[in-house]
Amino acid sequence: MHARFSRASARTAISDVFDAPYMQRALLELVLLAVPGGVLGSWIVLRRLAFFSHAVGTATFPGLVLADAWGVPAQPVALATGLGFAGGVRGGGREGRAGADATTALLLVAALAIGIILASDVYGSGSGVDRLLFGSLLGLSDLDLWLTGGMAVLALAADAALRRTWAAGSFDPEGAASLGVRAAAGYRVLLALIAAAVVVALAAVGALLVTAALVLPAATARLVTTRLGTLQAVAVALGMAEGVAALALSRALDVGPGAALAVTGAGVFAVVAVVRR
Repeated sequence: MHARFSRASARTAISDVFDAPYMQRALLELVLLAVPGGVLGSWIVLRRLAFFSHAVGTATFPGLVLADAWGVPAQPVALATGLGFAGGVRGGGREGRAGADATTALLLVAALAIGIILASDVYGSGSGVDRLLFGSLLGLSDLDLWLTGGMAVLALAADAALRRTWAAGSFDPEGAASLGVRAAAGYRVLLALIAAAVVVALAAVGALLVTAALVLPAATARLVTTRLGTLQAVAVALGMAEGVAALALSRALDVGPGAALAVTGAGVFAVVAVVRR
C-alpha cells in the first residue's frame, strides 16, 4: 500500500510540474528537438563535428544581437550567420594552411568578440544578452514550435535520403569516390543541416548551450552501441527523457531550463561513461 501511495504521489508531482501551459510548450519543444538532436547528432558524433556544432551556435551571436536591436525575426538572421560560418569553416579548412579545427576556433573567437562589441558598445543589449546566450525555453512562440517540428521532419527526410552518402564519407572517405558517392557534396549538406538545427535550437537553449540538445544525447548513446540505427534511436529517446528530467529539475531548483538540460545531459554522459569503464 505504501508503494502504491508513493507511485501515485510521484505521478501527481510530475503532472503538477507540467500543468502550466508554458511548461507544456517547453516540453513539446524539447521532445521535438530530440529528433534532430538524435538523428543529426549521431552524425555529428560520428564525423567529430561536436566542436563545429558548438561554434556555429556561438557564431550566431552577432546575428542575434542585430536582429534583437533591429526588431526583425531572429531566425533568418541567425541562419544566414550560421550558414556563413559553416561556409567559412569549410572553405578555410580546405584551402588554407590551418586545419578545420583551427579555422573553426579562429572564426568562433571573432564572432564572439563581434557579438560582445555589438551587444555592449553599439546597441547596449543589457540583460537581453542572457536570453540570447542561454535561451528562453519558457517563453517560446508558436513559430518556434513549428520551426522545430519542421526541422525534425527535415532531419528524418535528409537522413533517409543521404544516409549512404554520409556513411561513406564517415567510414571510408577515400573509397567513396570509387563507389560513385559524392561525399564532399553530402558533407556540405550535413554542415548546412547542422547549422539549421542549431538555429532552431537557439530559442530554447541559446547560443552557448546548443550542444546540450544536439550532441550530448548522441555522444552518450555512442558509448553503448556502434550500430547506426540503434545509435539514432537511443539518442532520440535519451534526448526526450533528458528534456523531461531537465524541466522537472528546473522547476524543483528554480534554475534556468537550458542550464538544467546541459547539467542533466552531462551527468547522464558521465554516469554511462563510468559504468562502461
